[in-house]
Amino acid sequence: MKAIFIVFNQALTERVEFILSELKISGYTQWPLVHGAGTNGGEPRMGSHAWPEMNSSILTIVDEAMVPLVLKYVEKLDNVNKENGIRAFVWDITAQY
Repeated sequence: MKAIFIVFNQALTERVEFILSELKISGYTQWPLVHGAGTNGGEPRMGSHAWPEMNSSILTIVDEAMVPLVLKYVEKLDNVNKENGIRAFVWDITAQY
């Protein structure tokens, strides 16, 4: 199993949810309002007067085989929406019951 953490400009929420739907990923946790700034020249998203935009994030746990497909969709969305910004981070996960 792999965890995929996707952080994106709030303006991309519907598109990210569409990606999850298209890939039939029904299990995820979403944080609709998160603060931050990208490391590659990203502008801060703080929900303040100076930096009014906000980010959102989603965490989903998927089979390892699904990871390349999710990353492909995220990269495609980033390529057509560079000004908004989206990043995905993947790590191993061990299920504990």
